[in-house]
Amino acid sequence: MNAPAQPRNPLHGITLEQMLNALVAHFGWPGLGEQINIRCFTSDPSISSSLRFLRKTPWAREKVESLYLFMLREQARASRPPRR
Repeated sequence: MNAPAQPRNPLHGITLEQMLNALVAHFGWPGLGEQINIRCFTSDPSISSSLRFLRKTPWAREKVESLYLFMLREQARASRPPRR
């Protein structure tokens, strides 16, 4: 049974690890900790410990997904040519 295609869903096919790596690359750990004040981002952060926490904490995962979508919107907005 194939899952329905989701061409308009920017999270479709993106793993939590990919999201987290993109956020860390964009904001860095200190910036990510400022955006989402969670101890796994502010105190001795690592991808593996953050993934363990996010996989069992739905509210934190929602915050990460929301910030990821915000980052994508900002990147798309920045790459558009200026209006005249």
